[in-house]
Parts: sequence; C-alpha cells; structure tokens
Amino acid sequence: MLDHAVRYAEERHWDVFPGTWLEAAGTTEQCSCGDSDCEAPGAHPARSDWANQATGSASGARRLWGKQPRASVLMPTGRTFDVLELPESAGFLALARLERMDLPLGPVTLTPDRRMSFFVLPGGAAKAPALVRDLGWAPSALDLVSRGQGHYIAAPPTRVGARGAVQWVRRPTAENRWLPDTDELISPLAYACGRDAAATRAARRA
Repeated sequence: MLDHAVRYAEERHWDVFPGTWLEAAGTTEQCSCGDSDCEAPGAHPARSDWANQATGSASGARRLWGKQPRASVLMPTGRTFDVLELPESAGFLALARLERMDLPLGPVTLTPDRRMSFFVLPGGAAKAPALVRDLGWAPSALDLVSRGQGHYIAAPPTRVGARGAVQWVRRPTAENRWLPDTDELISPLAYACGRDAAATRAARRA
C-alpha cells in the first residue's frame, strides 16, 4: 500500500491519507476499527482529523504508511479532484458514450459495491446538481452522487472487507493527467443514470 500511496502523491500530486486496515479474526477478517458491523471494513478513515492528515508529499506518505504498512489508501476529494459517482451499469454506459463522442476523460474507479467514480476538476461536485437541473432532471431522481470538499474515496487497490478491492477502470496515465470539468461529462452521465433508473423501474414492474 505504501508504494501506491507514494505513487499517487509523487506522480499525480494527489493528497493521500491512511485509513483502517483488515485484521485476521479466526477464519475471517475484520476492520481494524473493531466494529463487527463496520460498513466499509478496512476502507474508512482511522482518525476523525483525516482531512488534516492528508498529504501530497511522497516523503509524507512514506512516513504515514511507515507507521502502519497495511493501512488502506484514501484520498480526499475537493482538493486536486472531485468525483462523480454512479452505479456500475450506468457508469459503463456513460463510458461508452463518452468514448464515442471523443470527450475528455480522467481516471475512473470501480468499487466492490459496484459504484463507479469519474474524476473531474475540483469544484465540479458543487456545480453538478444545477447542471443536472438544466438538463431537465431532478437531481433526486438520478443515482448520481457528487463528492467534493469534505469527502474522500478509497483508492485502488484498497480492499473493502471480503467484498474485494477497488479497481481502476481507466488508470491514471500521462494522457489523462488533465482532468475534465463536470460540464463536459454531466450530460452523458445524467443520461446513463436516467436510462439505468428507467430499466430498474421496468424490471420491477415485470
């Protein structure tokens, strides 16, 4: 985990901070927080002041993970990037549409809970609800979550209990170093979420 944390800080200048980790508990694993009902075992902040703990320095990352090498890699949003999160089914539909339209794309992650996060420029999360309304959608009608200031995401290859690990759908590369703005992605993402919601409703009626 140290190598990944250092790489994110050194190569992308992303802030990182260590979260909880998984510990052996008989034949299973449990979160280091000690809560047997933990909602995100091994993948949430270990301290309440996590925002102050985050660092964009490679040496700072080495120091933090040197204390607990198994700690998950978490990244605060609202600093060097925001994310737009949606269900996996809608995410792959949006991804295909974005690629066909040759629109700019940044890195994209997929969690074991089947949620996709599209990286956008910081400040994009705050704009998303108004942009969705401008497209004719009620933000509450779409499963499209904006994460900016005060939020965080788990970075690959962080494991979330027995569910699996966070993965890259689109890895950070030199080509996607410059992140798109929310304005550039919101229409395909909202369209995909709307299609996904309609398909879910139709399946329930069937």
